[in-house]
Amino acid sequence: MSSIKHVLLTGGVGSRLWPLSRKSRPKQYLEIFSENSLFELAVQRNLQFCEELYVVGNKGNRHLSEASLKKAGITEYIDIVEATPRNTAPAIAFAAFAAQPEDILLVTPADHIIISGPAYTEAIEEAINLAKENNLVTFGIKPNRPETGYGYIEHKDGNVLSFREKPNEETAKEFLKKGNFLWNSGMFCFKAGVFLEELEKYSPKVYKRSLLAWKKAKDYKLEEESSFEIPAISVDYAVLEKSDKIKVVPSHFEWSDMGSFEAVYDYLKAQGHPVDDNDNMQIGSEKPVFFTGLKNSILVNTDDAILVLQKEASQQVKDIYQELEKNQPELVG
Repeated sequence: MSSIKHVLLTGGVGSRLWPLSRKSRPKQYLEIFSENSLFELAVQRNLQFCEELYVVGNKGNRHLSEASLKKAGITEYIDIVEATPRNTAPAIAFAAFAAQPEDILLVTPADHIIISGPAYTEAIEEAINLAKENNLVTFGIKPNRPETGYGYIEHKDGNVLSFREKPNEETAKEFLKKGNFLWNSGMFCFKAGVFLEELEKYSPKVYKRSLLAWKKAKDYKLEEESSFEIPAISVDYAVLEKSDKIKVVPSHFEWSDMGSFEAVYDYLKAQGHPVDDNDNMQIGSEKPVFFTGLKNSILVNTDDAILVLQKEASQQVKDIYQELEKNQPELVG
């Protein structure tokens, strides 16, 4: 008998949220957004739709996931432990191998902010119904601004016309003007068997190497040697951009991937986090912080690093992270 599985992807280091997010404690496990981490909120949000939870993440984060699930009161779940990160296509393949072919996988990242409610329920139920008809379903978010930090989905009546990379500002404004472009949410829904068939068809090496690694796994724990043989590739590139079974659910629930300090700023401000008269915000400091001559700026304070940035330059934080990774790795660990 088929069932619906929530596949929670826990990989990623949140490099654009340094110094809050580190390799040792990525953004999905931080509790700066509410009394619960983003990981915990993702689990709770999807309990009503799914009979079982599959957690897919690398071995370095496993203890963090275990602690979050214990806090959330979740004791029954499948823990798929990757030996090394290989991106989303292999991660989802492992979950599909663990399931039955007719099982429906609701795949979500662990690090997004989503407001539950009727709009979210409607989108999930529509996606599940489409998945039952052997479609590969992705969720597209109706954009409300020309965002350059997200990928886009061009669609017509639920049919995907194209996937677009993160655009520059001019292109993002054009997408918004056209009205048939959606933000790519990174959420998916499909039958396990249908996904594996399409993966084998369009990315046979990824399928073959993932299957070999899965067969060598013990108690859902992948081993390192075979894992390194798997090409690291996203599910978008491996399957979705090639398949003729792809559908998109245009969704109206409130969503953010919390992938930048601009997104964090907007969320915290909406929650009542203080800003000064020039819309400057400090995060993480208990000392009084004063800004002069600055507007829309963010000060981020941690025990070993301080970051000061203009809100509009949030995407550039990743460049700092990459530079530190090479020259001062202790600051990103």
